[in-house]
Formats: sequence, structure tokens, C-alpha cells
Amino acid sequence: QAQLVESGGGLVQPGESLRLSCAASGTIDDIRTMGWYRQTPGKQRIWVASISNEGITRYEDSVQTRFTIARDNAGNTVFLQMNSLKPEDTAVYYCNVVTQSQIYWGQGTQVTVSS
Repeated sequence: QAQLVESGGGLVQPGESLRLSCAASGTIDDIRTMGWYRQTPGKQRIWVASISNEGITRYEDSVQTRFTIARDNAGNTVFLQMNSLKPEDTAVYYCNVVTQSQIYWGQGTQVTVSS
């Protein structure tokens, strides 16, 4: 079945930016939403941002003014532009795709924001 492949993570200083990408390796039909979650060791995975099939975007409050979620024209890639990064943004970031019948997860990409 289809897989989601993430890229774009890395080590940056506070205030810098990163763009995460997540591309489907196979066809995924009937996509309802695409989104991003993040998780730190010993903590629950939490929702960060999502974009609906209609293009409606939503964000967790702490990233509302700093992050932007987008998708490509074909709808098989989702991006997360992360600006003004803070140390508390440090986490493994996971993309996900929700369809009519399935939920897909990426493998995770590490984002570290350190002084």
C-alpha cells in the first residue's frame, strides 16, 4: 500500500526556518485531510496543522502565526513551512493523510531548534 515519505528536518537556531515535505509513494484516493503532528520522547503525539480537501487550513494555537501548511496541485504532497522556530518546537514531526477509510502516517523527521 501507499507510503508517506518525509524530508526537510534538521538542526536550526531559534528564529530560523525549515520547510518539511511529505510525499506519497503510491496513489492515495479520496483524501479528506492532510496534516502534521509532532511528538517528543515520553509525550503524546499532538496535532499541529491540517489542510482539507477544499483547501481550508487549521493550526494549533502556538503555531498559528508562524507555520503554514500547503499542498501541491496534484494533492500528493503536503508541506509545512515553519518560521520563527522556537526551542519548544523541537520534536519529531509526522505527516498524515486521512481518507474515507484509512489514516496514513509518515516515518517522522526530526526538527531540533537549539541555541
